[in-house]
Amino acid sequence: MSKDSLKQRAGALLEMAGILIDGPAPTDLQVHDDRLYARVFAHGSLGLGEAYMDGWWDAQDLAGMFTRLLSAHLDEELRTLDTLLLHLKARFVNLQRGEHAYEVGKVHYDLGNDLFHAMLGKRLVYSCGYWAEADNLDDAQVAKLDLICRKLRLSPGQRVLDIGCGWGEALKYAAEKYGIEGVGVTISQEQAEFARALCRGLPIEIRLQDYRELDETFDAVFSIGMFEHVGALNYRTYFEVARRVLKDDGLFLLHSIGSNGSPSRPDPWIEKYIFPNSMIPASSQVTEALQTLFVVEDWHNFGADYDRTLTAWRENFDRAWPQLAENYDARFRRMWLFYLGVSAAVFRSRRDQLWQLTLSPNGVPGGYRVPR
Repeated sequence: MSKDSLKQRAGALLEMAGILIDGPAPTDLQVHDDRLYARVFAHGSLGLGEAYMDGWWDAQDLAGMFTRLLSAHLDEELRTLDTLLLHLKARFVNLQRGEHAYEVGKVHYDLGNDLFHAMLGKRLVYSCGYWAEADNLDDAQVAKLDLICRKLRLSPGQRVLDIGCGWGEALKYAAEKYGIEGVGVTISQEQAEFARALCRGLPIEIRLQDYRELDETFDAVFSIGMFEHVGALNYRTYFEVARRVLKDDGLFLLHSIGSNGSPSRPDPWIEKYIFPNSMIPASSQVTEALQTLFVVEDWHNFGADYDRTLTAWRENFDRAWPQLAENYDARFRRMWLFYLGVSAAVFRSRRDQLWQLTLSPNGVPGGYRVPR
């Protein structure tokens, strides 16, 4: 097809979402290079993201534009060979075993603590905040940590496991506010070193360790924003490990992004540039994987709060860019803005959810009363 034909086709699709090419609205697409159309039709989201990184197009309101695209399901019009190959790879190849398990840590979480310090706010908590009664990011993250502790009924002297502990903030909060002692495991060297320093003086051990190697007993277990890196072929093993290490009368809280649709295909751009070997679980996959292992005491969805969290991260990132520019180039900045914009749109359009599942091995005697 000619460039003009491709542009016409693109324009017709975008109009379905209320987006114009070179239009006046903040959500309109401003095209700087007409090669964009062929690149997107050939490579879908991968082509769109790489073209943005290369400066071929812009949108003043990136999250708003993608919200329109996703709400109109235009992404389904751009299923390409790249997407199909990635889907097949994720379905039949276990990308999260052995050395592959550490890849996302090296590619993403080891980027630099300066970046995450600047973006995440007062606490290095890289997951959705709880905005029910909060009006700023820092308060929303504290509210989320406290919500988890209350759901787990933590009390002084308990031994608690954090699977995928990040920079150690959740364990630190639980130790200081609820008097627990804990173990955190992570696959990121940068995170492990930071967490050890953050938790110094507290009864907390931070390990650079694959969760599958765990074989000891805990009063409670939580896992915040790590399940997205487990992979469908490992979901059953993940829950088996959690059950193995949890006391019979303990509770396990899983905090994860989830899809309310059928098992989703990994996005080629996100896979290549942001989270390698990661995938969003569907509810059907989660329930199947935990069958006979846990009773679902509570399934809490506050996915709309992730839009507010990501918007706050974007504001922090923009504010800090003059300092971050000393260590990151302009192409990285565009990559990161694309990532934050697409992610905010996914939750604003309610395409993905944020779940907290509270699980017990045998059912809480008399029933579980849900704290909010």
